[in-house]
Amino acid sequence: MAALYHERWESERTFAELKVTLPGERLMLRSRRADLVEQELYGLLLVHFALRRLMHEASQRAGCDPDRLSFVHAVRIVRRHLPFHAAFSPSATPAHG
Repeated sequence: MAALYHERWESERTFAELKVTLPGERLMLRSRRADLVEQELYGLLLVHFALRRLMHEASQRAGCDPDRLSFVHAVRIVRRHLPFHAAFSPSATPAHG
């Protein structure tokens, strides 16, 4: 039972990451239709998964446990560097090589 208590807090931490850390101060869904709210939630889940994946890869390279890395720090790094990597025109023809 004591081991499961730790797992409960892992879940609570994940919910906090989704509700507070990713969207900013707190989660506010802007969509007014149920299908668009669902789309926003899937978007948040995908971003969360992508960040956690990056953290996992970084921890493997560093040879440490992924739980030792800060999710908040990872979000800050990605937010800081994203404008440099996401600046592309959606209509641009992809280079085939």
